Amino acid sequence: MTDTLEPRGPDGRGAWSQDAVALGHRRLKIIDLSEWGSQPMTDAQLGLTAVFNGCVYNYRELRDRLEGLGHRFFSRSDTEVVVKAYAEWGWECVESLIGMFAFAVVEHHTGRVVLGRDRLGIKPLYITQDSDRLRFASSLPALLAGEGVDTSLDPVALHQYLSWHGTVPAPRTVLKGVRKLPPATVRVVERDGTHRDHCYWQPSYTRHSEFGEDPVLWQEAVHDALRTAVRRRTVADVPVGVLLSGGLDSSLIVALLAEAGQEDIPTFAMGFESENGEDGDEFRYSDLIARRFSTDHHQLMIPSDRLPSALEAAIGAMSEPMVSHDAVAFHMLSEQVSKEVKVVLCGQGADEVFAGYHWYPRIASAARPNAERAYADAYFDRTHAELTTMLHPRLTADHDASLEFVRAHMAAPGATTALDATLRMDVHALMPDDPVKRVDNMTMAWGLEARVPFLDHELVELAAACPPQLKLAQGGKAVLKDIGRKILPLEVVDRPKGYFPVPAVRHMAEPVLARVRHALTAPEARRRGIFDQRLVHELLEAPNRHRTKRGANTLWQVASLEIWLQTHGIK
Repeated sequence: MTDTLEPRGPDGRGAWSQDAVALGHRRLKIIDLSEWGSQPMTDAQLGLTAVFNGCVYNYRELRDRLEGLGHRFFSRSDTEVVVKAYAEWGWECVESLIGMFAFAVVEHHTGRVVLGRDRLGIKPLYITQDSDRLRFASSLPALLAGEGVDTSLDPVALHQYLSWHGTVPAPRTVLKGVRKLPPATVRVVERDGTHRDHCYWQPSYTRHSEFGEDPVLWQEAVHDALRTAVRRRTVADVPVGVLLSGGLDSSLIVALLAEAGQEDIPTFAMGFESENGEDGDEFRYSDLIARRFSTDHHQLMIPSDRLPSALEAAIGAMSEPMVSHDAVAFHMLSEQVSKEVKVVLCGQGADEVFAGYHWYPRIASAARPNAERAYADAYFDRTHAELTTMLHPRLTADHDASLEFVRAHMAAPGATTALDATLRMDVHALMPDDPVKRVDNMTMAWGLEARVPFLDHELVELAAACPPQLKLAQGGKAVLKDIGRKILPLEVVDRPKGYFPVPAVRHMAEPVLARVRHALTAPEARRRGIFDQRLVHELLEAPNRHRTKRGANTLWQVASLEIWLQTHGIK
């Protein structure tokens, strides 16, 4: 299992065991580069051993606080801060941690194991459990390496995958035998295997701010919170760069770093060859920002003939099947960036937190009681009836499992408007298992740590209380655009919304199509029989004709799952 995690932690390895508990760790050296920061980390005096993935950005402040309470430290690492914080406050220590993290703490004297995950689910934590044992890991393939996992497909998760363009939210995965610890959750596992979960954070998405509906006050508050979020994420004992797409979000990060006095910021932009008349790069915008802020800029152009091997490598790096075609772009970009830096900031999360996607206004116009239906109409790839025609009957959920999930989230207390309810579900349930997971998997495959300032939990709390119209105006993310107009070139602020384009995947160009055809007609695909064979034939006959309600390529959605299963040796 630990060998499987080597790409996520190429700088060191360690193992520890006592009685019924064993821990393994692969280290990526970011804070305290000495061997004192190695893991698993044991404090014999406290009777605790821990493994930790991520970064606690306020670890220095917490260290000072804990030293004032009598604790003594032997390292300069944030991992040891987590150990001492647990000794002082128990599982509730997570409420003091600002950052992204997944950890396990073992109490020597009780045999209790405590698993924790950060508020926004930025760092992953996979779990498999049977009557004899519980295992956990930072990636699903690491659990498969331990063998003995039920790899049969979960019909409810498959329903979600085909409804939400590849997203399967916690606690499920497409495999029945693997689950995920939900974000903002601590699981306390007793020696006998029983456990209890504690959800320690959830903004209400109601209006409770002293700023009222004053756009100027909100702009100032968000600007200050974003400054803090960016500053926090520069904490490292290695250089920190930025993935600069040239969009509003990544450009704001560069501008705020420059405002804080950072010079020669390493920035990285990637583009692909055009395909079917669609541009494959946005260099004109990233170049503009690089010049404005005098960054140490790296422009990377990828030829299309590199895509086949890159696609295979990207799918191999996926802990779960992913549909978004920009996964391969992030994987290729991360390979190049990791040669220059070990930490990068990126703009993921801004569209969900500040309502930047084009479908949000349509949902926002619905009355609060109609939020679930408005969400399904605007966001789902297909209806339950359409979905059932795609699958073999044995893998078809017996009810509309995806709509049921949405209904339960929308019915929870709080969330004043339909938009509030939608953003709450997107940010806290779906986003961790789409863009956030994609960035973590693709960057960590190259030992590159990606940090996401727009998912600073205090910024998210502030945005959750922000009146919907201050987010929806100006085509979305209005409050961010108003900030951008003060510190960015207007061409960047007012540009059309861009995505990370990979035209050869988006348009099913050769040789991507050849790989798809090979996977869907392979003997193992026929034996597995997930999809109706008539559907598969129709999709392969007309690769670009069949689209989801939101315009995504149905063939790629179907093929992504099968290629992932084959790549990871799942029978």
